[in-house]
Amino acid sequence: MHEDMNQEPGQKPDTTANRKLVRQLCVFVAGSFAFGFALIPLYDVLCNVTGYGDRTKLRQAAEIIEAPDENRRITIEFISTAPTFGQWEFRPEAGSLQVQPGRLYEAKFYALNLRSQPITAQAIPSVAPLQATQYFHKTECFCFTPQLFQGGQERDLTVRFIVDPKLPSNIDRLTLGYAMYDVPAGAAASQAGVATQTNIAAIGGDIALAKLE
Repeated sequence: MHEDMNQEPGQKPDTTANRKLVRQLCVFVAGSFAFGFALIPLYDVLCNVTGYGDRTKLRQAAEIIEAPDENRRITIEFISTAPTFGQWEFRPEAGSLQVQPGRLYEAKFYALNLRSQPITAQAIPSVAPLQATQYFHKTECFCFTPQLFQGGQERDLTVRFIVDPKLPSNIDRLTLGYAMYDVPAGAAASQAGVATQTNIAAIGGDIALAKLE
């Protein structure tokens, strides 16, 4: 049996190969983690370029007037995700809902902070297909502002929405999804002013609806 002439004295080939593999795996994991966070701004860029799926509209309260289309039904599917695995339990209370365009509806999501310490979270909404985003309007949503959860706290989160009757006739199914992200303490504090303005807009939308009821 002969030894590899390129091998340094006392060095084991298997150990060197294992260390190289570990380094490659660490780089891959770090890259995947960074790519996950990059998806949010990349998605926003795509929305700005194509004109579809603008998330900023999904995070703003809408002032609407109910005008139901009695002859049409749309199925809304609800999905959720929490990228920080093991730190949140987050799910819709119902998997789907049949709605009439032009009528106001309410849906709830359940959230539980699995950690013992308090944390502020921000729900990021999305609608599929992308071209339906401009026809999906919310008057109230937990995604409008960061949500503070105490350690072990659970909460029902509400979204009130209406599908525009102008939704193209070839679309009969929408998916409303939310991703729950942790918000650093400093970032949560800096959003306080914006959150206040958003709440005022949401209240204004609810007052407009109350006058119609």
